[in-house]
Amino acid sequence: MDPDSKSGGRPPARLAVSVTDGRGRAASAPGLARWLARVAPRSAPPEITLALVSAARIRALNRRFRHTDAVTEVLSFEPSDIAIAAPVARRQARAAGHSYADELKVLALHGLLHLMGYDHHAPSDRGRMARIEQRLRANGGLNHGLIERARKSRGEPAARRERAARREPAARREPAKRRASDAVGESEGRSPSVRK
Repeated sequence: MDPDSKSGGRPPARLAVSVTDGRGRAASAPGLARWLARVAPRSAPPEITLALVSAARIRALNRRFRHTDAVTEVLSFEPSDIAIAAPVARRQARAAGHSYADELKVLALHGLLHLMGYDHHAPSDRGRMARIEQRLRANGGLNHGLIERARKSRGEPAARRERAARREPAARREPAKRRASDAVGESEGRSPSVRK
């Protein structure tokens, strides 16, 4: 059985989600924590913090931990932190034709999967993260995910996207493991593995 399946007789684990402004203060994102807790796989960490930060803050985090001096939409830090650039999420929501709340869900789900060890950039992933993201977002009522949107923006043919979404690695492999080169810096006494 797929370890990320919500079926199998066991009730799903309870995920506690805190939404902050990146400085520890509660941030407004109505329904986001409840939605993510509902769609998260059983194997998700028991607690996560979503920080809604400025474009400047996410750029600084990206530069510090990924050595990439650019704004990005979402970064994940082991074991349980996700930073989302609120202004980027607003812009992407407008471009995608959906609400800011839906875009926060897309980004939070993507960040959660990276926290769990999935890496759509790794060849060993073979489309697994995209398939899981697709299933979970559909369960949560979202039409599009971040990986799918990125593939479309790169002009990947629909047939290739569909084949990638159907392909299942042999013996339902474990999530793509983080590479040692991904472990960077020190943050609150731990070495985070940052994922975009």
